[in-house]
Amino acid sequence: MIRHLVLFKLNDGVERDEPRVVEGVKAFRALGEQIPELSFWECDWNITDRPIAYDFAINSAVEDTDALKRYIEHPAHQAGVALWREFATWVIADYEF
Repeated sequence: MIRHLVLFKLNDGVERDEPRVVEGVKAFRALGEQIPELSFWECDWNITDRPIAYDFAINSAVEDTDALKRYIEHPAHQAGVALWREFATWVIADYEF
């Protein structure tokens, strides 16, 4: 299994309740039901206000590197990424477990 972790930081001046952000969150929350390669899916807002904290997180799992590739290339994932690219940056970690 491969764990796929993503941490998002909203760009300066961007607020969680902006319509484009709300749309991006909605798109990512739906991925768990849209992409069959995902064996585990959760995402939500950070609940702490520490300065080093990121704003939004995705924690997911797929079976293997082929499934990870299919997930990344899936049109629903690509559409969500395109939305988030407009208002956030992110870091990713993929590891076997």
